[in-house]
Amino acid sequence: MNAGTKPTDLRINADRLWDALMQMAKIGATPKGGVKRLTLTDLDRQGRDLFIAWCKAAGLAVTVDGVGSIFARRRGRKDAAPPVVSGSHLDTQPSGGRFDGCYGVMAALEVARTLNDHGIETDAPFEIAMWTNEEGARFLPVMGASGAFAGTHTVEEILSAADMDGVSFGDALRAIGYAGAAPVGGRPLAAYFEAHIEQGPLLENTGNSVGVVTGALGQRWFEVTVSGMDAHAGPTPMHLRRDALLGASFLIQEVNRLGKATEHSRGTVGMIVNRPNSRNVVPGETVFSVDFRDTGVPGLDRMEQGLRAAAGRIAAELSLGIGIRQTVFFPPCHFDEVCVAAVRAGAARLGYRHMDIVSGAGHDAVYIARVAPTAMIFVPCEGGISHNETENAKPEDLAAGCNVLLQAVLAKAG
Repeated sequence: MNAGTKPTDLRINADRLWDALMQMAKIGATPKGGVKRLTLTDLDRQGRDLFIAWCKAAGLAVTVDGVGSIFARRRGRKDAAPPVVSGSHLDTQPSGGRFDGCYGVMAALEVARTLNDHGIETDAPFEIAMWTNEEGARFLPVMGASGAFAGTHTVEEILSAADMDGVSFGDALRAIGYAGAAPVGGRPLAAYFEAHIEQGPLLENTGNSVGVVTGALGQRWFEVTVSGMDAHAGPTPMHLRRDALLGASFLIQEVNRLGKATEHSRGTVGMIVNRPNSRNVVPGETVFSVDFRDTGVPGLDRMEQGLRAAAGRIAAELSLGIGIRQTVFFPPCHFDEVCVAAVRAGAARLGYRHMDIVSGAGHDAVYIARVAPTAMIFVPCEGGISHNETENAKPEDLAAGCNVLLQAVLAKAG
């Protein structure tokens, strides 16, 4: 570091951060300006290859674990000490944006590059983490790799998960060449920080550049299977039908009602598979997802109980079978007070307008918080829009969040 330069005077290279984001966005780019880079596809492999090339060019040592997560390590003066880690994910939704997940990985890379630029040696090592399958768009469970790192899921569970075409996670991982040899989890982290776009409208609407994330809503996800009987649409009278899609439609309305019952609850149906999905056949089976979120476990319990009660009524009224299987659960998360304070102090020190905020979305940080002191940094996204090809963020806001990340990493790494 140059003589007289203080760590608090450091700023990241905003143009370099933006350029990295735009280069990564070319892999899987969609006509509407978004990104489709589903986990463990060849496009995912291309994104990983580019990320690793950048890490090696920055002098970082790269390892890959047994579920495909990538770790890029910058040595510290006390290299045997637990590392300070920052990262996110590179996989996207089918109609995803350029910043969700990718920003957290590129921001962590920019922190490492900035430390290199100024010749700064930290006490603790600094690592970038790129977690596999955060989105859960192709494989469940969502946030599977970080969950395995935290011990919430076994490696066997993750590797055996299959997509809608019957391809297993393990086979897809081997096919793209990222079945690593490093153990999954089981090692201490000094701290974990994750930078992310907010994916909501609060920061933009309040004129804040930085969100100091204190925790995240709890979530329960379900897969609901409604079973009826395939029947010809013409000869089958209405009163004799066992219409699975009709039953599903009533239950979907109930999910919406349950989600609107309180200010802090959320209820969403985002995926439907209808069988046989033919124009002139009464549907015999409909499968759909349910996503419940709330600030407290009692709220999640209330919505689950409401869903199950409604399913019982609808099944009896329409002569259907309805099965409800929980696929994801994590309780409301509260991040580490010291790490949160480091983020808040960094934003204040750099003069960025900021506010405390609770994440409505799940992130890898929610699982890592179970095994390491953790905090998150949010930056605004245009219109609060995310999981959408039109997702957008301003370069100056992205730079602000990365500068705060740099300050938080320096505070914890020494």
